Amino acid sequence: MNQEFIIQLLHSSVKVGLLLSAPFLLATLISGLIISIFQAVTQINEQTLSFIPKIISVFISGIIFGPWMLKVMIDYMQNIFRVVPKIVLLI
Repeated sequence: MNQEFIIQLLHSSVKVGLLLSAPFLLATLISGLIISIFQAVTQINEQTLSFIPKIISVFISGIIFGPWMLKVMIDYMQNIFRVVPKIVLLI
């Protein structure tokens, strides 16, 4: 098999994985930062206070970015299925 082809396939896999995880990571980061600032200002040091807003923000970002994420996954899988004959021919 051609090494460049495999590296390109792995590169696109990592890229899609990062793209799909970015909305959840950013939502958690932003909500965690806001809750941390709120806790610092009010001097409330309750660990469970930051847990529920993070869950809610991840859920909301899943609803908002879900269609886009599904389109990215479908496009990636269609590309993989197009490439399968090339992989079989290279073996």
